[in-house]
Amino acid sequence: MGKRYLIIAGEASGDLHGSALVKALKVVDPSVELFGIGGDRMEKEGFKLLFHIKQMAFLGFGEVVKHLPYILKVQKKLLSEAREKKVDAVVLIDYPGFNLNIAKKFKKMGLRVVYYIAPQVWAWGQNRVKKLKARTDIVLSVFPFEEKFFKGKGLNVEFVGNPLAERISNYSFLPEIEFRAMWGLDPNKPILALLPGSRKHEVELLLKPALEGARKLVKEFGFQIVVGCADTIDDSLLKGIDNGADYTIIKGYQFEIKKYATFGIVKSGTSTMEAALLDMPLVLIYKTSNLTYQIGKRLIKIGNLGMVNIIAEETIVPELIQDEVTGENIHKTASRLLSSPELLKKQTDGFARIKTNLGKHKASETAAKIILNET
Repeated sequence: MGKRYLIIAGEASGDLHGSALVKALKVVDPSVELFGIGGDRMEKEGFKLLFHIKQMAFLGFGEVVKHLPYILKVQKKLLSEAREKKVDAVVLIDYPGFNLNIAKKFKKMGLRVVYYIAPQVWAWGQNRVKKLKARTDIVLSVFPFEEKFFKGKGLNVEFVGNPLAERISNYSFLPEIEFRAMWGLDPNKPILALLPGSRKHEVELLLKPALEGARKLVKEFGFQIVVGCADTIDDSLLKGIDNGADYTIIKGYQFEIKKYATFGIVKSGTSTMEAALLDMPLVLIYKTSNLTYQIGKRLIKIGNLGMVNIIAEETIVPELIQDEVTGENIHKTASRLLSSPELLKKQTDGFARIKTNLGKHKASETAAKIILNET
């Protein structure tokens, strides 16, 4: 009987990185048994789903309160499965609101806890650092600056490389001419990519102002608009928010969208990192419920929200946050960038630094070997 691991990845990016980790674990040890929360990609690699990420797509303080009975039900099931199957360790992937909470309960059960793709505690103050230290046995960091930060706080941490950089370097891109033909895109018009997020409420808050700004950019720069639809979102939601016929909705092919687009309007998160690694200039947008924003604003300890700016160590990508997210502001900010070779060069130079900083490690393979060796 092989080792058993309960893995929790609660959102689309976690499923993406989790699938690569599941694959790597099974390559290193084919007898390993893996189950928990994940998505279609993880299931495809042989992961047993107890809950699907689509059932976990809530975020923010107000949203969590509303879903609390369901969250407690999920926690109870996971704790029960971990106990009954006598898991060798629990592996938590990102998703800090849920994972940091349940980690405390796993530790009380005497289980070893590995955190892969750690919560951004350096942004949220010291309280979460203490929680992470108390509730984990090892943190597998995906950013070099995190390793230094965590070691300085006394955590057991190891930098394994960045799974997103790894995935992009291994990805087989559809040629641009085929990509455009597949989706009926004009072969001669530049693409403006709108990426409004992987959660329903994000799309509901961001798509409309993004389209308002994008339509003005079309008139000014001759773009054609592509709206990227996350795997966790039904494209009928996008059509319901704005049923205009002047844009193309594409589900899947997210790397191609960013590689072949001339510019992007992108919700803060994993997509901004993908954009940087694929050299797509962008403006970052972020909006949440007023309650979540007001609480978060008081807790956050850093000047920038976007990981792309944090890693570059300067604001290379403009950030429009909360009430700043209007069609007019998006248009003005993007137009200023697109009209300035100097500002665009500042972004692409920053992207080059990000690629260098993320290193050339095989993140998933390295993480899998550490998990199997230390648990």
